[in-house]
Amino acid sequence: MPSRHLAVVGLGFGDETKGATVDWLAARVKPTAVVRFNGGAQAAHNVVADGLHHTFRLFASGTFTGAATHLSSHVVVDPWWLAAEALDLEGLGVADPLGRVSVSPEALVVTPIHIAVNRIREDARGDARHGSCGLGIGETRWYALAHDARLRRGESLYDIVASGDATTPPLTVADCLDPQTVRRTLMALAEFYAPLLDGAEHEPPSVRVMASALAEFGRAVSIVDDRAAIAEAASRGRLIFEGAQGILLDEWRGLHPHTTWSTTLPAVAQALLREAGEPPATVIGAVRAYATRHGAGPLPTEDAGLTIAEPHNGTGRYQGDWRIGHLDLPLLRYAAQVCRRHGGLDALAVSHLDVADGIRVARGYADYGLGDYRDLAFQERLTATARSAVPVLEAVDAAAIPAELAAAAGVPVAVRAHGPDRQDRAPTGAGARLVV
Repeated sequence: MPSRHLAVVGLGFGDETKGATVDWLAARVKPTAVVRFNGGAQAAHNVVADGLHHTFRLFASGTFTGAATHLSSHVVVDPWWLAAEALDLEGLGVADPLGRVSVSPEALVVTPIHIAVNRIREDARGDARHGSCGLGIGETRWYALAHDARLRRGESLYDIVASGDATTPPLTVADCLDPQTVRRTLMALAEFYAPLLDGAEHEPPSVRVMASALAEFGRAVSIVDDRAAIAEAASRGRLIFEGAQGILLDEWRGLHPHTTWSTTLPAVAQALLREAGEPPATVIGAVRAYATRHGAGPLPTEDAGLTIAEPHNGTGRYQGDWRIGHLDLPLLRYAAQVCRRHGGLDALAVSHLDVADGIRVARGYADYGLGDYRDLAFQERLTATARSAVPVLEAVDAAAIPAELAAAAGVPVAVRAHGPDRQDRAPTGAGARLVV
């Protein structure tokens, strides 16, 4: 029997149409809330519905259906992006967007300082880039982890402050309720990063300007801890959990080092539900009919000769080139294994079937096994395998692609999409019962 709650994760390198899948599910099941459980403003989830298009970054992709958004403690929140996105949504007819948002007090806050430093570091890497959206997500988490690691080693806050290294705790959403804490933290960050920022191309605003904006953010949003927000929303109806990025980009299970500073696994959503006293979610894995990725890192089935229109993805200064390739079943099998180990996988949502003619399939060029969790040396070996692979590509009828994907993932297809619009999606086959 399927759970009343749903979780959507990407089974690739991102861009698997998670947002469009969440929008379609939300239109069907009418959730009280959609919970973002990882990532940040780099999500860029495109939704086309009822004549509207929006690229969702922090707001959940169920917004057009009236669902509330909860940004969990696992999301890195950029208040400037949130405010800009609220204005965009108002322009599309969404009433009082910020009034529909709640945010965990424990969520980290990304500032213009983090963004500037992220871009400075990435510029310095040149051709050796790991891959970044240039939005400060990784820098924000790096600073927080550096500070926390010193505490775990037994160093006192006095020692950390005295050393001048990651001296001040990272900024959280709760801190935005206290102007003095915000100002003190911003001043400490500016001092800490001064050697990188001085004379660099990227320059953040003044501390005074940033502090004023963050104080306004603290007044504008509802700050509610995860357990309370999820339990309250679940008491009124169903929930959808929206993942960002993809399993192959997971910080511990992805193809290291070309990964995100975020845990993309469905286990995060399941843990949030468990802590709120709710049953586990049914997990829907989103996947395209062909392989994609942005920027650096291996894409074994890449084919520069493929010409598939992509209206909402392109080359970015920090993301890098938009890349496409043929259907990669070994990597899909790996992503499905990861999900089963870390939170489950119940069905697939397959998209872009309308443009699948000419796509070929790689069925067995490598075996990406599972190593121990958080073994980055093992993940690097998987990356080396993918980078050196020479897949054998075989012809496949576009109509047979869903069956190929289902067999590789070991779960049925629940949703098929033959276009970008909400109305282009439909429940299908044995998996359909899981999403009603």
